[in-house]
Amino acid sequence: MADKMSKNKEYNADEIVVLEGLEPVRKRPGMYIGSTGPDGLQHLIVEIFDNSRDEAMGGFCDEIEVALLPDDRVRVVDNGRGIPVDIHKGTKVSALETVMTKLHAGGKFEGSAYKISGGLHGVGASVVNALSTDLRVDVYKEDGRYYQEYKIGKKQFDVKKTKTSDKNIHGTVVEWKADGTIFSETQYDWQRVVNHLRQQAYLVKKLRVRVIDARVTGSKIDTDGVFYLKELNLEVPTETFYFEGGLLSLVKFYNLKLKSIHKNVFYAEKESNNVLVEVALQYVDDISSREVSYANNTSTPEGGTHLTGFRTALTRLLNDYARKSNYLKEGEDNFTGEDVREGITAVVSVKLRDPQFEGQTKAKLGSVEARSAVETVFGDAFGAFLEEKPDDAREIVGKVILALKARKAAKAAKDSVLRKGALEGMTLPGKLADCQTRRASEAELFIVEGESAGGSSKQGRDRRTQAILPLKGKILNVERARLDKILSSVEIKSLIIALGVGVGDSFDISKLRYHKIIIATDADVDGSHIRTLLLTLFYRHFKSLIDGGHIYIAQPPLFQIKKGKEIFYAYTEEEKEALVEKEPRVVSEEENGEGEEGNMEGEVAEGLEGKKSNRVHVQRYKGLGEMNPEQLWDTTMDPARRILKKVGVESAEEASRTFDTLMGSEVLPRKLFIQSHAKLAEIDA
Repeated sequence: MADKMSKNKEYNADEIVVLEGLEPVRKRPGMYIGSTGPDGLQHLIVEIFDNSRDEAMGGFCDEIEVALLPDDRVRVVDNGRGIPVDIHKGTKVSALETVMTKLHAGGKFEGSAYKISGGLHGVGASVVNALSTDLRVDVYKEDGRYYQEYKIGKKQFDVKKTKTSDKNIHGTVVEWKADGTIFSETQYDWQRVVNHLRQQAYLVKKLRVRVIDARVTGSKIDTDGVFYLKELNLEVPTETFYFEGGLLSLVKFYNLKLKSIHKNVFYAEKESNNVLVEVALQYVDDISSREVSYANNTSTPEGGTHLTGFRTALTRLLNDYARKSNYLKEGEDNFTGEDVREGITAVVSVKLRDPQFEGQTKAKLGSVEARSAVETVFGDAFGAFLEEKPDDAREIVGKVILALKARKAAKAAKDSVLRKGALEGMTLPGKLADCQTRRASEAELFIVEGESAGGSSKQGRDRRTQAILPLKGKILNVERARLDKILSSVEIKSLIIALGVGVGDSFDISKLRYHKIIIATDADVDGSHIRTLLLTLFYRHFKSLIDGGHIYIAQPPLFQIKKGKEIFYAYTEEEKEALVEKEPRVVSEEENGEGEEGNMEGEVAEGLEGKKSNRVHVQRYKGLGEMNPEQLWDTTMDPARRILKKVGVESAEEASRTFDTLMGSEVLPRKLFIQSHAKLAEIDA
């Protein structure tokens, strides 16, 4: 354990403020952690980790360890000051017990223990405790180790104390097991944990974060006197993150597989009106923008006042510089916000006392003072950057000028599409077989591959609620395409008109004609490619449809199994094997309608006439067009029996990097990705 941190501000029971009791958490857990599914389970780690991270933000901690243990247990360790253990004058019990068993009890409400924290995280420890079958806290202080255990949020004994061999050991250890009666599953996603903690390490400079997957050891790990698993010499997966550069390092990480257009990454950190502002940015050769924002290290995916201040200052500064340097001539249009953000990777982080968020999820910052602070700090620093680094400034302005020209070309193309549509009475595409209902909430659009599948699905559908749009071949890869080129694609234009939401700055999700958009492509390489191209289109230009839960992928069966007059469908190889094993005597497999042993029905008629057939007939489907309308309805379109996968994005930044790698123009990153994941591929021989 590390020696005491130099900043050892007094932290005692007086800093703990109690607002209300704990009992409602188990009754309505979704109110506190969002859901009882995988997201809610992962959030337990976030809540406990954030308490340790807030110690680091205050300068009282420089190491945090998160370990996934056997039996779906988790342990979080920090070398901070340790939760207070003296008697709380309001509750008359130990402050440790108060924090762990009282909702809204913590040092981050009205106390002075934390100048900056990630919001109201005083609820975190008690909520995790309430939703765990058991939980234990060990607090290391100068005078010894204090500990207490709980079951479903209830203490098992008063806080106990033992001696330790080293007075320099200090910090908090929290270990728990999520309650399987509350959560749909209790197994944590290793990669998801790693991704979140890596991000947090970038946001707190010089904080060492270690993540350990010790679930395979099968042994109980004792914390008594031993803080770090590395001291036990366990050979388990471990990730350690430590970044001197903060957001500068994070921007470099985001741009790792992208081509930068200027050499130096811009970075600034300064306080203004009691708001600490940190901004980093770099432009890359891309048409997408990546803007990520945080308030007190809490992600704000919907932006807020801090991001507004950044965007306002960025647009003003680049226009002023372009005018002054004669890149924009008199009479030429100014850059818009859309122009200056094309190809930018930017991270904006503010730290302030008592941040105000809009909504329960804290997805958008509403603190007014954050806007002016970011405008001031970023404006001064980026203005100086442009003056002091003219080569970088020239490349940036050149990139923005290209974006301006492309925007005008795209507007002309879009206006042309709209004018053409108006002249035609905004008629829907001829290939679209629309549904009868005009209630978008019950309407479904199936995007299918080819005329054959289109024909079967049109005949087999429920005409009242299901529309069919067949695509001819593979659509344009939009990853590196501008809007004018995208709108020149007949297939994409048909899809946009069918959806009804518009595109670009005219996008309006309230005009969506179908609340379920179902991608139904064939189960082969071409089908997978078309599905990937469609997902790229939706992610880059219609992400609101993904965020709103409107995009689905159909799961048609891979096999049809006939046993006499009985017909079964299998969606995986395993299901097929299980069905075949029940009747293993004679099996005839066919693909695309042609059996290995000739025509199945002919053989039965000639060799087994008048007898019950023992033969099991397996047909492998390669495409939806091979099914007749009745089969397609039974397996893929009937809401009562079909299997649909909803498309979602857990991490927008990770998804963006994946699309850049797999769908971008750079070959090397894609080659490396394929090589590193080759063993995970399922080969369809």
